[in-house]
Amino acid sequence: MLFAGIDVGSLTAQAVLLNDGKISAFKSIGVRANPLESARTVMGDLLTEINLTWDDITYCVSTGYGRERIESEGLAQENISEISCHGIGAYTLMPKVRTVIDIGGQDAKVIRVDENGVLVDFVMNDKCAAGTGRFLEVMCRVLGLTLEELGPVSMHAKSQVELSSRCSIYAETEVLHYLQRGVDKASLAAGINKSMAERVMALARRVGVEKELMMSGGVAKNVAVRAELERMMGVRMAVLKVDPQIIGAFGAAVLARKAGDSR
Repeated sequence: MLFAGIDVGSLTAQAVLLNDGKISAFKSIGVRANPLESARTVMGDLLTEINLTWDDITYCVSTGYGRERIESEGLAQENISEISCHGIGAYTLMPKVRTVIDIGGQDAKVIRVDENGVLVDFVMNDKCAAGTGRFLEVMCRVLGLTLEELGPVSMHAKSQVELSSRCSIYAETEVLHYLQRGVDKASLAAGINKSMAERVMALARRVGVEKELMMSGGVAKNVAVRAELERMMGVRMAVLKVDPQIIGAFGAAVLARKAGDSR
């Protein structure tokens, strides 16, 4: 039987299919005009690629933005919060994981689970974009870099610029000022990634950090942010064998399988 998970975020949407408990296929796309269209597109495209249809899915769980509407429109049988989906997704991939740091486009979460993958506690950022993928996106635009370039560029920095502004808007002005003064992009990139890590670390302190740790979400691909967090926490994070952006959708598919098996 085929079980599915759909995770629609602020910037990207993911779909995952499970067959016999293993990932058989997955896809990630940029979001469309609304969550429902994003869900239809990402799962529809994935099914087309592997010559299947929606009717081949036994049970589907939606998560992320608009998850209730995705369910109400019949694209999923159930909707579950992204907190639970990221937690169970990370735990299923690596049962020793107890803390999950998920950084998406517009929010950041630190999640703690117990030895059975059950949610213990979590904390999210406030409405400010600082500490999210949106913050990095804005900084990249100022530097003339892509999100994929930001981490590698900063790893070659000989120095690290300290950003004093906690607000994304003011930080953007601060970076522009440094550029006008001739500060090199690598040093600025390093400072930006450190600033990002500091914001996430503040969240982690509030919920408490237990080993083992894992990062999920798009920012998990930023090697510099990851390295800064490891340095601040004094730990090495678990290395994923799958795309960290699909953890939420994978967790949704895992929960879909549990629900489908219990029917």
